[in-house]
Amino acid sequence: MIRLSIQARQALAKLTLPVLIVASFGLMLLGKADTLLAERARMALADTLAPIYAAVAGPIADVHRTIAEVGDLWHLRVENARLRDENERLRRWQAIALALDAENERLKASLKWIPDPAASFVTARVVADAGGVYAKAALLSIGPNHGLRKGGIALDERGLVGRITEVGARTARILLITDINSRIPVILENSRARAILVGTNGARPRLLYWPEGVVPQNNERVVTSAEANAFPANLPIGTVRFSASGVPEVEPEALLQRLEVVRIFDYGLGGIPPPEPPAKQTPGRH
Repeated sequence: MIRLSIQARQALAKLTLPVLIVASFGLMLLGKADTLLAERARMALADTLAPIYAAVAGPIADVHRTIAEVGDLWHLRVENARLRDENERLRRWQAIALALDAENERLKASLKWIPDPAASFVTARVVADAGGVYAKAALLSIGPNHGLRKGGIALDERGLVGRITEVGARTARILLITDINSRIPVILENSRARAILVGTNGARPRLLYWPEGVVPQNNERVVTSAEANAFPANLPIGTVRFSASGVPEVEPEALLQRLEVVRIFDYGLGGIPPPEPPAKQTPGRH
């Protein structure tokens, strides 16, 4: 092993910085002088390091996947706990529903209850969201010999959509429950109070004319009333929500903004017919 004196080490230390500076300038000049040579040098270095990058990328990706799987497992654990609680609540509600169903059947038997006949229905596809003279309407495509008539009640898989107001040979138009011309007799499910659901041309219809001494409750379910023989009883409509100004409105259960397929039921009711389309004004008449 070669031992250098203190003076020699100090001299080498002083020369290190100048040598590095000269080498840097030399590399810069070399790169300026021969760009192709510099490019080849960079590519040769990249080719040399590429296998190292590839070898390191695999373990790094495995680490990232492991971290992601640990996070997914944690979220899965939380979700499983939530689902267990929800299943327990559903079991309790199932027991209550079964008990009520058995009690209902016993009461019907004691009263010699005659059930209502099952309603016939036609399934139709929504081809347009609006049109005609109504602001909130849906046009249906139906086949020939469909048997639909005005007043048919439209529902999707969640709740009430509206009523048939116009019927053609291959199309029919639904007046949605949110249209300003819509008037529906309803029942507040908790208090069993009756009211009228009035369309506003907005996302939510509002409640009017409930009895004195009764106040609609937030999140209270609203269903149809058989009043005036216009609708069957207990068709789901939505839940009560209060607007910013304190007006009780109803959040519809039906997906009115994304209607695709609806079912038109004929309950054989002869009550109040749906509103007639407003007459279009002829130019020059007032």
